[in-house]
Amino acid sequence: MTVPSLRRARSTAVLGVVAVLALAACSSGGPTPSTTVTPDPAVDKSAPPSPEVPVTWPLTGVTADQVAERPALAVKIENAPVARPQTGLEAADIVWEEVVEGGVSRFVAVYHSAIPDVVEPVRSVRPMDPAIVAPLDGLLAYSGAQPPFIEAVEASGTQSVIMDRGDAGFSRDRSRYAPHNVVGDMQAFLDQADGERSVPPPAQFDYADAPGEGTASADGKKAGTLDVVLSPAQRSVWDWDADSGTWLRSEGSQESVSSDGTRHAARNVLAMSTVIVNTAYKDPGGAPVPETQLVGSGQGVLAAGGKVLTVKWSKEDLHAPVELTHDGEPVELDPGSTWIELVPRGTGSWSVS
Repeated sequence: MTVPSLRRARSTAVLGVVAVLALAACSSGGPTPSTTVTPDPAVDKSAPPSPEVPVTWPLTGVTADQVAERPALAVKIENAPVARPQTGLEAADIVWEEVVEGGVSRFVAVYHSAIPDVVEPVRSVRPMDPAIVAPLDGLLAYSGAQPPFIEAVEASGTQSVIMDRGDAGFSRDRSRYAPHNVVGDMQAFLDQADGERSVPPPAQFDYADAPGEGTASADGKKAGTLDVVLSPAQRSVWDWDADSGTWLRSEGSQESVSSDGTRHAARNVLAMSTVIVNTAYKDPGGAPVPETQLVGSGQGVLAAGGKVLTVKWSKEDLHAPVELTHDGEPVELDPGSTWIELVPRGTGSWSVS
């Protein structure tokens, strides 16, 4: 056999061996060819995972393991000198102070994160209260009112719990004189919530993550006292207490305390310049019933963290919460309780020192 013929014979033999080995591998259950996986275009692998949002109480911004599945409960509480000291006011998440007949003030105290056993003294509703409670979509407990005021509360979508109507939860404190002695049983009020009042309220303000990080605490000017004059009959003074990190309240020169001696205090104090008009309605003594107009806008000052900050407030409609801005940017409160002073424009005032 010539050399070229020998080479061709060897090549043919090698190819035959390779073919046999390949067939043997296929028939003996060897490894299967790899499968090509096409990435899902809807999955963005470059995006970081979403951060966990902490659970917070909606009316304070304070973190919680779990938020109670109950509605907000607002209560009208008296603040005439004869009504002091009040019971349960110190437990409220948000307290609104408004001027009523004779220049005395009255509170709308809103409860959600903490529910005291009782509050006292409960009094009647006023024309500005629907605009305060409507954004909460909860309950408002009060002793009574003139029919148009009650109708306005219920037209706002708020459920009324009324003593004069015979609703449960009201009693009299025999150690005080009527009408300054109505006691409210808070759980009895909540037990009357209808089917539409079974979830927590929406937040009424924006909150920072921790005390000291709110807009006023971060960007405000240092201050020790916010002195608010609502009328000749009512002066509400707030003094900064660094030890507790809160503003301590006084009624003029006298400390404001609960019936158990607890000092009334707030993490945030908001003073809002508001328009007040006299309505066509009169109280039993013949004095016109005033109304604070909350739908609109105005100037204000926010105190938090030992500092004060000028703000602008606005409220678009009855059901919208109050919005706060500073230099056009949204304002965040420090987590905690908030007291709001509705200061009559032109006759009321505030000063900072």
